[in-house]
Amino acid sequence: MSKRITLDELKSYLWNSAVLLRTHIDAGSYKQYIFPLLFFKRISDVYDEECAAVLAEYGDEEALDFPENHRFAVPKGSHWRDVREAHENVGVAIINAFRAIERANTEKLSGVFGDGAWANKNRLPDELLKNLIEHFSTLTLSIENCPEDELGQGYEYLIRKFADDSGHTAQEFYTNRTVVHLMTEMLKPQPGESIYDPTCGSAGMLISAIAYLKTQDKEWRNVKIYGQEINALTSAIAKMNLFLHGVKDFQIVNDDTLTAPAFIENGQLQQFDMIVANPPYSINQWNREAFAADKYGRNFLGTPTQGRADYAFFQHILKSLDQHTGRCAILFPHGVLFRNEESALREKLIRSDMVECVIGLGANLFYNSPMEACIIICRRSKHPDRRGQILLINAINEVTRKSAQSWLDDAHIKKIADAYEKYMTVEGFAQKITIADAEQNGWSLSIPLYVRESSGEEAVDSRPVAECAASWLDAAFDMRLAYEDLKALLGGTSDE
Repeated sequence: MSKRITLDELKSYLWNSAVLLRTHIDAGSYKQYIFPLLFFKRISDVYDEECAAVLAEYGDEEALDFPENHRFAVPKGSHWRDVREAHENVGVAIINAFRAIERANTEKLSGVFGDGAWANKNRLPDELLKNLIEHFSTLTLSIENCPEDELGQGYEYLIRKFADDSGHTAQEFYTNRTVVHLMTEMLKPQPGESIYDPTCGSAGMLISAIAYLKTQDKEWRNVKIYGQEINALTSAIAKMNLFLHGVKDFQIVNDDTLTAPAFIENGQLQQFDMIVANPPYSINQWNREAFAADKYGRNFLGTPTQGRADYAFFQHILKSLDQHTGRCAILFPHGVLFRNEESALREKLIRSDMVECVIGLGANLFYNSPMEACIIICRRSKHPDRRGQILLINAINEVTRKSAQSWLDDAHIKKIADAYEKYMTVEGFAQKITIADAEQNGWSLSIPLYVRESSGEEAVDSRPVAECAASWLDAAFDMRLAYEDLKALLGGTSDE
């Protein structure tokens, strides 16, 4: 008997499953166990729903085993009810079911259930696992009871709750969804396009692109989704997330994007219509030497310093854009806009005329971090009216803060997206600059250098203290080098 599950019921059901794990495992590990069980329950319930539909239409039990009648194969002995009947060694029963389903659906589900320590009875005793299974058994997660969009919303809710609960690990798999919605709104995905995220986390950005098409009442099933994620568990979560949102045509690969890019065509990086990304910020553990001799030509702007790989990810993304339709929105720390060590790379980037817009975001939009990030939008082929120009938007005040959380309201998103769409100077908020303007400012794209509070007031440098300090240190270093050069020209004489 069907019973439509409300979103509030679904959220409570999902979160209470995690509550059962408290005192047994660390909050940061909840996702390693709750997500696979949820996905297993969904697969089993949808399989039963499909069987009922087949019997109702054909009345033939032999048709139950036809692959075309099921989204996923569930081998005999590997259904949810089979695991529910296990009274001892429950963890082993779960593992056996997971592996059997993965083997039966190799192309789609390989590795999707992860490698949780289900058989570790010290961590997950049989009684705890039985309680978890019985809790999940209280609702039937068929499509009739819980449509894909609603289950997807519940899944996103759980990801967000885990981010709240797990602290410092949150940003590894969760990006503030209101920022993601802004990025999607500005890029405007279209039916039939290819959409890629090279550091996809739990696939939230990719799902946001699909959600945009749904809200626009546009065809979304023909969109091709691609993602790569270095963390094995997080890449598994991404696959589950996409499936639970009803997305079928996708490829998620678990590997290091900089070292081993997954999507290659004819010996070159595959080209995509749209790319969204939130790369790991300023990592220093990466293979710079290999990147310096990259066979895919991803160092066309130059090789970044070992201490910051931001421009390595940046160049990978730009190199992966389609020559005609390619556009991207990337979340970066503000430092990529002005750091002296990247000045030569930034000069080449600006001269390439691919940077279309830079948006400075407010503080505290990221978990456990007060930093201000920026969104950089690039296009391989700009509209003729925008060539040779960059729009800078100062949106640091476009943020709502409440109960230690920050987000962008719909009004904030609309204001920023409208400014980008109109591509005009708005006093105190947005400023169009030329490549020559950037050159005059030493190839810095620091937004406060260009966007003033009001044209009638004396110019005030409103850059963050950290940015001012970095600029001062860079200037002091350059001055010392110039002084040493001058001394050399004067034959080493002293001014004393």
